[in-house]
Amino acid sequence: MATSTPINRDAIPGTVHLVDVEGNLQARHSSGQRDVILVPQPSNNPEDPLNWSPRRKQVTISFSTPSPLFKPPTLPLLLYCDLAWLCLGYVLTCGISTASIYSVLEPISKETGLTLGTLNAGTGYMFLLLGWGCLFWQPVALVYGKRPVYLLSLLANTAIMIWAPYTKMEGQWLANKIIQGFFEAPIESLCEISIADIYFTHERGTYMGAYALMLFGSNFIAPIIAGFINDGQGWEWVLYWSAIISSVGFVILFFFMEETNFYGRGSVQSGPGQAEKTGHMQSRTESDGATTPSDSDVGKEKQAGIGTDVEAVQAGAMASFSGKTWWQKLKLIDNQPGRPTNLFTMMYRPILLLRFPVIAFSGFQYGLTLVMFNIMNATASMILGNSPYDFKASMVGLSYFAPLIGAFIGALYSGRFGDKLGLKLARCNGGIQEPEHKLWLFTLSLLLVPGALILWGVGAYHQVHWFGLLFGMGVLGVTNAISATTAINYTVDSYKDLSGEAVITIILVRNTMSFAIGYGITPWVENTGLQNTFLAAAFIGMGCTAIFLPMIKLGKNFRVRSKETYWKYVETSVLSAH
Repeated sequence: MATSTPINRDAIPGTVHLVDVEGNLQARHSSGQRDVILVPQPSNNPEDPLNWSPRRKQVTISFSTPSPLFKPPTLPLLLYCDLAWLCLGYVLTCGISTASIYSVLEPISKETGLTLGTLNAGTGYMFLLLGWGCLFWQPVALVYGKRPVYLLSLLANTAIMIWAPYTKMEGQWLANKIIQGFFEAPIESLCEISIADIYFTHERGTYMGAYALMLFGSNFIAPIIAGFINDGQGWEWVLYWSAIISSVGFVILFFFMEETNFYGRGSVQSGPGQAEKTGHMQSRTESDGATTPSDSDVGKEKQAGIGTDVEAVQAGAMASFSGKTWWQKLKLIDNQPGRPTNLFTMMYRPILLLRFPVIAFSGFQYGLTLVMFNIMNATASMILGNSPYDFKASMVGLSYFAPLIGAFIGALYSGRFGDKLGLKLARCNGGIQEPEHKLWLFTLSLLLVPGALILWGVGAYHQVHWFGLLFGMGVLGVTNAISATTAINYTVDSYKDLSGEAVITIILVRNTMSFAIGYGITPWVENTGLQNTFLAAAFIGMGCTAIFLPMIKLGKNFRVRSKETYWKYVETSVLSAH
């Protein structure tokens, strides 16, 4: 096991040396961009997820390559196809289950006798539990393993979806939705941490963008599919197919998903002007995408008095660890030395993290765009289903392709472009990356949020062409993906050692805001009218989004003021055992 790195209490949380501008820092660098320092620095252990080969990482995050856990001849031909992504595929699977009933509420109400108010109340409670359930599942995943939590969530969801068609009473329906929200809560916070487990700071944004696309995309595409299933097989099969998809996802994840928890690495934090040091790893290996120094580079390091154990590390340190067998990788609970035992502390700490302005801001921004979309979503059927548009229910469902396309564009912008923006601004800042650098991505949202809401609400009031309304839906989908990716990245980059708990705090704020607005949308529209409602929403949205501007200026000061409390929490967190 790698030795622990002492915590530097003077380090500013989130401020890292990401780019080796002068090319003389003693640290492992990226093979793709040789001036980029790997943050966090991997340990000496080949089982450290940061040391996994690109191919092995892709099997954890995606399903686009054959698994290295098996010899290729043993794989069925089907598994070579691009079926889905694993962690992200989990999000897609659970997202479909939560959103599939949106377009079939009317037939469910007619056949079961449950009122639309009861059905919608169940959905509201489900989303509330999707947030607050993270207080239980996230600590369990960080202590006992993410793999068993993913599997248990899918297995429970399968049973819940099979039970749902048989709920004929109000209490049964509400109980079904509450239990579903509790067991699907990992969809909200666990995948982001799995991504942070195996990818470095300079590449994490791309996969966070993919996560946002899967999360929102599943909610957009599920009602479309459900409408056609209802027409062909009945509403019960909407739920049965959700169960089938969950069961297939369970089997795939059981055989191909590895555990990404790792306790043999020190704190990820380093202050400006120094590379992050973990253990004694100073070489640059190919296995994790890092570069290997040439003989001349090693010679220069020796002349400078650094890196004298490069050969020893390469020849001995990595070899001193034995890799896991296939059966070991399939274990449900990986009893690694050093795993934390403070489960209860980790359950209530997300509430305490609301005292950090960075985390509260991230949760508010994430919740804001969801609230804005919910206002649009609540009026979609009313606007498109009535004169002058007179869309059929199936056509209202198809209109959700617009925000789906928008979410794809927003994920690409905030993910891939966000990573490039972070590197560019770090180079301009002497190689130092501040988490606030990526907040500039909100600039686009500042323009798009009010524009989309005005186009939708005011446009509908003046009966503009239906394409204008769908364009507004698509633009709002862009802002959803931008907000999710940027808010989560900001918090993870700022407080990486507590990211598992910090992400829960973000989700609690977001889902509570979403739950609360559900009770106010209908009275708001009825009392002020369509045009006035969306004019007000547009300027409220623009004003709240603009908070990112002072946050760019004040964010680092907030992080400096939080460092004493932060490092105290780190000592008792899951990463304090590293």
